[in-house]
Amino acid sequence: MAVDVLGAVLAVAGAAFFTAGAVGVLRLPDLHSRLHALTKADNVGLGLVAAGLALTAGSASEALKLGLLWLVTVSASATATYLLAATAHERAPRSGRARAAEVDGAG
Repeated sequence: MAVDVLGAVLAVAGAAFFTAGAVGVLRLPDLHSRLHALTKADNVGLGLVAAGLALTAGSASEALKLGLLWLVTVSASATATYLLAATAHERAPRSGRARAAEVDGAG
């Protein structure tokens, strides 16, 4: 009984982190801030939901599968976030100072 309650509390806490990430994506001003809010909230949120489900799982193999699912998702999320941020950084307009240095041959 207590394990089921703890599992439900962890799952609800994970859902709260997902909600905070969604609000961050909608409210924060730039891409990098949005990516930060989304990845941190989603990784912690999924970890809490997976932990809650692992507590209520019927066997240790199901709990292990949930843990592996979380690890794969965290790895994929980190990779995708890095690629999005790197691409945005490469395509961002440079400041006037950097452009002037390139025109002068210094950059």
